[in-house]
Formats: sequence, structure tokens, C-alpha cells
Amino acid sequence: MTNERFDAVVTASHKKPVEVLAPVERPSEYFGKKVFNRAKMYKYLPADVYQKLVDVIDNGAELDRSIADAVAKGMKQWADENGVTHYTHWFQPLTEGTAEKHDSFIEHDGKGGMIEEFSGKLLVQQEPDASSFPSGGIRSTFEARGYSAWDPTSPVFIIDDTLCIPTIFISYTGEALDYKAPLLRALHAVNVAATNVCHYFYPDVKKVISNLGWEQEYFLVDEDLYAARPDLILTGRTLMGHESAKNQQMDDHYFGTIPERVQAFMKDLEVQALELGIPVKTRHNEVAPNQFECAPIFEETNLAVDHNMLLMSLMKRVAHRHGFEVLLHEKPFDGINGSGKHNNWSLSTDTGILLHGPGKTREDNLRFVVFTVETLMAVYRHNGLLKASIMDAGNAHRLGANEAPPAIISSFLGKAVSGVLEHIMKADKDALVIKGKEGVQIDIPEIPDIMRDNTDRNRTSPFAFTGNRFEFRAVGSSANCASAQIVLNTAVAEALTSFKERVDALVAKGEDKFAAILSVVKDDIKTCAPIHFDGNGYSDEWVEEAERRGLDTEKSAPVIFGRYLDPESIKMFESTGVMKENELKARNEVKWETYTKKLQIEARVLGDLSLNHIIPVATHYQAMLSKDVQNLMVIYGAEKGKQLSDRIMNIIEQISERTATIEKDVEDMVNARKVANKITDEREKAVAYHDTVETWFHPIRYQIDKLELVVADELWTLPKYRELLFIR
Repeated sequence: MTNERFDAVVTASHKKPVEVLAPVERPSEYFGKKVFNRAKMYKYLPADVYQKLVDVIDNGAELDRSIADAVAKGMKQWADENGVTHYTHWFQPLTEGTAEKHDSFIEHDGKGGMIEEFSGKLLVQQEPDASSFPSGGIRSTFEARGYSAWDPTSPVFIIDDTLCIPTIFISYTGEALDYKAPLLRALHAVNVAATNVCHYFYPDVKKVISNLGWEQEYFLVDEDLYAARPDLILTGRTLMGHESAKNQQMDDHYFGTIPERVQAFMKDLEVQALELGIPVKTRHNEVAPNQFECAPIFEETNLAVDHNMLLMSLMKRVAHRHGFEVLLHEKPFDGINGSGKHNNWSLSTDTGILLHGPGKTREDNLRFVVFTVETLMAVYRHNGLLKASIMDAGNAHRLGANEAPPAIISSFLGKAVSGVLEHIMKADKDALVIKGKEGVQIDIPEIPDIMRDNTDRNRTSPFAFTGNRFEFRAVGSSANCASAQIVLNTAVAEALTSFKERVDALVAKGEDKFAAILSVVKDDIKTCAPIHFDGNGYSDEWVEEAERRGLDTEKSAPVIFGRYLDPESIKMFESTGVMKENELKARNEVKWETYTKKLQIEARVLGDLSLNHIIPVATHYQAMLSKDVQNLMVIYGAEKGKQLSDRIMNIIEQISERTATIEKDVEDMVNARKVANKITDEREKAVAYHDTVETWFHPIRYQIDKLELVVADELWTLPKYRELLFIR
């Protein structure tokens, strides 16, 4: 090995776990320690202010700005007691991350000195520079004013010495420039629509809540090895690298024993997450080597999204303490599973879960059927749009790769629910009889019967019903969950609104309410039947079948983005008040531009590494081999020397052919990039990058990976998969 590579591998191999000094208390005792939660609100706010703020959070009451000063004063007192010196409005711009500008509490006292204060005005509203964030043309560079506004439904928290205030981010003219603003509108829309439908069954229901439980997959690699891979640093994934002789084929990593260093990282992460009110519950090894997962308890969707964004940032900080780098790219390594972020979604009321079945009565079961079918209607009507909501340059590598849901949105229901819908279509008198859990006898006296759920699991389904929720498995690991949740909740709101209008129309004509409900449900079961698929989503036959059913089978990410601008998509967003057409157009401009920039960076990195790392190393080894051939000729003579050097000459020729191919392919890729860069329309440019530039990535990589197998190991400058993928 060269000294640099040897040092990197050896250093990584001898790291010791960082000792994590967890609080002495039980997790329940320090949970939310750094959050201005209800207990803190009750302690630090006047009673009348506390009641008004709780009314805003629980019941959607309008925020009375007159209480802002009192709330700010209470927050400031709590912050002071925790050593906080700064505050920031924490928001989620269209950059796929979070943003924050820190200000100290100090102000002039008017006497030449300073005082520390925090007013309601500073809490409620701030003015970040909107021109420096993606806006998709809504705002010109010279039109810089934008506003961040406090979201009281997501609690304030402390990071280090800073009070972080979750906010929305909008332009001077009111358009959303973030994920939170349209998410809040979507959650309001589904609350109104679902509550209205709930009143058919439960007149006392006051509100419907969208719940989300995300499962965050990620990779860990040693930071020393990461630092020696420019492609990982600059793109988040390896653009080259031959697969390791052993990767995931033995199925021995999934749910395996967690490595000691990783366990220390996970423990550290969990302590800090729980202090921030993130209810992390599950941790385990995932399928691929060095791949892991953490998951929390279900939360209200807006809060769950904030917590996921906060956790992803926290993961990176904690990882460095343990000598790791966290990889959140959907496909950081070729040939092994990538990472997703399953979104477990459900609806609940102040009295129960709407998607929970079976119920105790036929009326309960009809409620379950209505909300299940209308969710399917939403997914069917907007299956292409849902795919667009989870698609980006990274997730495009993962979807359809026989490791994750295919790039076709469908829904698995399982035998029990499928049977109920089939009975309803046949007008069966037992249509609303839904079986509960049944025991599975396993014939081992010492072990009691296992209770079997009324549905199996289908890992190939992008949108699967799993008992009391739907699991949207297609979301990418680096994504902001809000993107998928905005579309899903808006689509369900539209479906439920349409359902109620049609039922009410039948009732107005004199039909019995429950007969009208069954009539509309029956129509919708038939309409959304194409989205229902319980089979193998990985099969080629399903792609053909999906096309026959009229489902969206497009695979090109920049083309898929266009689903946001389909007439039915615009109508849905505008009718529900979630987003206006100009906001949708602007977001698509951002999506196309971001996609292009990511591929542009990858192309540049691939070209640079090919010409500055790979070819020099390969030709250096070739020169060494040529010297060996010369020495053999001198020692053994021309005839004997030629015989002995045939194998070496074969390697020399391979290197010549592969390096020449790489040089030509890189040149063609660069030329394709130059042509694409001249295109001014963002959509056309993104399509050009997909259709012409990205097509060179695999041929170039193929030649590089073959060279990796023949060039002497000690000369190869980049850490290999066998080193990156196995934590020691």
C-alpha cells in the first residue's frame, strides 16, 4: 500500500468507541429536556397566555399576537437558565436541508451599554434574505425580502447555545419558499375534509390528525476512509468501485449484532435525540453492510417532519464524535441495497384511528372501509404525482432496483381487506364483517400461539396497508418527508371532499345515508381497482400489467417532475388551498435545476477522478510492468523472456485499452455536458442531462472497476468497497 492509503485503513481499523456518558435518569425523565414543551410552557407562562397558546396548538385557533411578548419572555427565562445566548428562526427552504441565522439577545440599553432581551416581535417574525434561497423565479435576485414566521404547533428547542424557533418561510408577496408552509396547509385541508366525513359516523369528532412514523435508513463509514474518497465527499455516493467479494449476499448483517463502535454512536444519538423530544424507539442493522436504521414512535405529521430534519442534522454531528461519516444518499454503493425513509402514514381523531380495523360494529367497519377506499382513490388519481413527490437524482438510483419499491406506485392491501372490498362489490350481506387477528398454532408446547395480523407485508409495494396505516416505502433517505406528505394529505383531502359531495347529493335525493355511503364506496372501489396490486412489484410482468392499467410507468426523473404541472395536479392543489399554480411552477423550476446541478457535479467529479487519479495510477502500474518485461528479456533472452512475459503483456494491453476507452468516454461526456449547459429552459436542460450526460456514467465506471481488479492493490489510491463497507 502507499503510505496514505495504508495510514487511512490502519487508522480506521484501530478506532475505539467513544465513551458516552448518558444521563443517570431513565429516558422518560430527560425526554424533552431541551424542548419548550407543555410542561415548560405551564411553568414559564402566565395561566391565561398558556391557555391561549394551547388553544392554538390543539384547536387551530388564530394566534393572538398580543400574547407574543409574554411567550417570548417565558422562553427567554427558560433559555437563560440553560445557558442560551442566541436565537434563530429554524426553517426548511427548498435546498433539502434546514436553514438558520443566529442572533444574540443583546440590544442597546440607550445608556451606552447593552441589555439582553427577546421580544414577541422577534419571536413571531424575522426577515431572512430570500434572494439567496431557491425560489424558482418567484423572486428576482434584486427582490430580496422574505419572511420567516413562528409555527407555534412545533415546539421551540435548544441546540448548544441557541434557541431554535421552527418557522415557515415565505416570499414578500406571500408565496411559500419552503416545505413547512404547504405542509401545514395540506394538514389543514385533510383535517377539514376528514372531519366532515367522520361526522357520518361520529358526530362528536372535533378534528382529524395526520400521523407520521418515519424509518430512517443510513450508512456509516469511517471518516478517514471517507476523506480519501473525493466522490463521496462531493456527491454523497461512490461513482466508481468494484463490488467486494463479500457484501450482503450472506444475509448476515440484517438484524445482526450491532458493532461496538456503532452501538456507542447509536446510544449517543438516542440520548441527544430524546433530550430534543424526538421519540426514537428502534435501532438495528439493515440489509447492506454498514447500513443501519432508526425509527421513532408515531407523531403528528408536522412535528414528525421537523424531528426527522433535526435528527438528520444531529446524526452528522454525533457521527463525527465517533469517527464516522453518515451517508444519507439513496444509493452510496453500487451492487448493494440503498437507503429509504419509509413513511408510515395514518389518520386519527380525538377518539381513535380512522384506518384501524376491524371495528366492533358494522358502522365501525364501514368507517374503516370509507377511509381506506378514499385513500386508494387519492393514490390512484395522483399516482404519477406521488411518484414525483419522492423522486430526485439520488432516489432514481434506488427505485426499481429489486431492493426497494418499483418506480410504479401501487397499493398492497392483503387478503382480509381485499376480501372485504370484493364482497362489497358483490353486494354480499357479510361484506362488512372483517376478521380480527387469529392465532397461529406452531406445535411447540412451551410457546403460546402467535397472533397473526389480518394482512401480510409486501416489501415490493410502494404504498402498502400494514394493519392500521399505509406505509409509503418509496421515500428516499435524504428527502424531506414533507414533500411526500404534502401530496399524500392533499390528495386524500381532495378524495374525501369528493366522496362527501357525492354522498350528500344522494341523501338530498332521499336515499338513506348508509345506503348512499355504500353506493359511493362501491363506485370508488371499482374506479381505483387499477392501483390495487398484491403481487410481486419487482417482476417484469407487473410493468406490462401496470401499463395496461393506465398507471404511470415513467422512469426519467426530470420527466416525472412534470406531474406537478398536470392540470389535475394544479386543480387539486388550488382547490384545497395548499399551493397556487405559480408556486407549483416555481418549485418545479427548483427541482429541475437541482437535478441538473447534481448530475453536473457528478459528471465533473467522475471526469476529474478518471483523468487525475485512475489513469495516472493505471499507467504508472503499466510502466512498472513494462520494466518487468524488459528485465525478463535481459535475464532470459528474447524467446524465453517473451514466454514468461505473456501474462504481463496481457495486463499491459488491458490497461492500454481501458485507459484509452476512459479518456474517449470522458471526452464525450464533457462534450455532452457542454451542449446541455447551453440550454436555457430548466426542464429541457434536466432532460438533456438525464438522456445524454448521465448515460456515460456507467460505461466509464465499468472500465474503472475493471482496472481496479488488475492494478496492484498497493498503488490504488481510493479506499475500496471491502474497506469502506466493513466497520472494524
